[in-house]
Amino acid sequence: MSGAEPYDLIGIGIGPSNLSLAALLAPFAEARACFFDRARELKWHPGLLFPEAEIQVSHLKDLVTPADPTSRFSFLAFLHARKRLYRFMHAEFPRIRRSEFDQYLHWVASQLPDLHFGRPVDAVTWDDGLVVHAGGEKTRTRNLALGSGLSPRVPAFVRPHLGETVFHSSDYLLKRFQPKGKRVMVVGGGQSGAELISQLLADSEALPCELYWVSRRPNFLPLDESPFANEWFTPTYSEHFFRLPAAVREKLVAEQTLASDGISTSLLKTVCQRLYELDFLQETPCRHRLWPARDLLSVTPDGEGGWRVGVRDLITEGAAEVGVDCLILATGYTWVMPSYLEPILDRIDLDGGRFRFREDYSIVWDGLPEHRIYALNAARAARGVADPNLSLLAWRSSKIVNSLLGRQVYDVDEAAAPVAWSGIEKTLAPEAPAEPPLSPLEAAASPRQPWGQF
Repeated sequence: MSGAEPYDLIGIGIGPSNLSLAALLAPFAEARACFFDRARELKWHPGLLFPEAEIQVSHLKDLVTPADPTSRFSFLAFLHARKRLYRFMHAEFPRIRRSEFDQYLHWVASQLPDLHFGRPVDAVTWDDGLVVHAGGEKTRTRNLALGSGLSPRVPAFVRPHLGETVFHSSDYLLKRFQPKGKRVMVVGGGQSGAELISQLLADSEALPCELYWVSRRPNFLPLDESPFANEWFTPTYSEHFFRLPAAVREKLVAEQTLASDGISTSLLKTVCQRLYELDFLQETPCRHRLWPARDLLSVTPDGEGGWRVGVRDLITEGAAEVGVDCLILATGYTWVMPSYLEPILDRIDLDGGRFRFREDYSIVWDGLPEHRIYALNAARAARGVADPNLSLLAWRSSKIVNSLLGRQVYDVDEAAAPVAWSGIEKTLAPEAPAEPPLSPLEAAASPRQPWGQF
């Protein structure tokens, strides 16, 4: 490490976020960057790559296109390189399959030379500059990009029981569990929960004997992808949101959940139609219960290899306990402070355990101004529901590239939004209605009395 020229940027984690950053940095040779990941190859939700699963955004919201439509790393460039562009257009998919987007991510990664897989980062320290400890080596850098990703959200009382029959949905395809003839409970009313239910019901020859779908939400609700809800996923709104008071931002994030974590309408129809088929057309034995407005209370072994699961009704406050053979948690993801930051954590300005952000996605800490730490997928509270979503991936990366290079190489401004997010500038007093002009006969008569004096 001694004497080596420091990198301009080291990215930690190689998922879509840092992959987007690497692709948009690639044209600028003056910026030396490299990226580390503990995995031996690129992995993007491998436990949920069902054949029919779709991404919930347009394919134009890829790693680079919103920032640079001419980039050689776009999804359209991938289709052209794989000689499937015309076939893709003719197929007219309403949304692209997650498996194809995964192929695209691997294609981009294969063209970027400075991605180092199998290099877990153990620590970040300070020694007259930032030092990344990875794979037994120390590497200096002027700046960091934290892209370690989100962690599965698992209730504390469930964690001791995680294993082959109790697990998070992100591990579904990595487990050896076979649902045929088993009692299965899926907890979570978002897209992942619906995908699991659809998957568990798809094969008539491998159906569970009992299937429970539990959600805290009042119903199994659709994704809000209406035109003006989509305005929440724009640069203009992100900039507006960033300048709001923290309490207001927190309230808005809660209100906008279904715009980022609802269930696609097509998938809801698929599940509803499949349940109809099983009940009335195939008469296949699969007892199913859809339980909205319920909360998970407890999980205990039943002594016979299964589990007793406590569920509470959030409306009546009643509780019940059911026996299952498998419990799958489609309970989403949460941001967790990376352990490798522990050596410098006392130098980082935190707000309730969360980073404080500057406008360029760098966090507030006591390092020198030329040593920035950018945090990706950690700004939901500061930037809104779009932050962990693919929608603003390229725009966020372009802002970071501009900040890193100290000049605007990507245009991050947007045309005026149709929605006025800012407050009203001033209030105009209503004008008094103009009196109608007098006729010649009225003008010749006595002067007209003011209104209200008759």
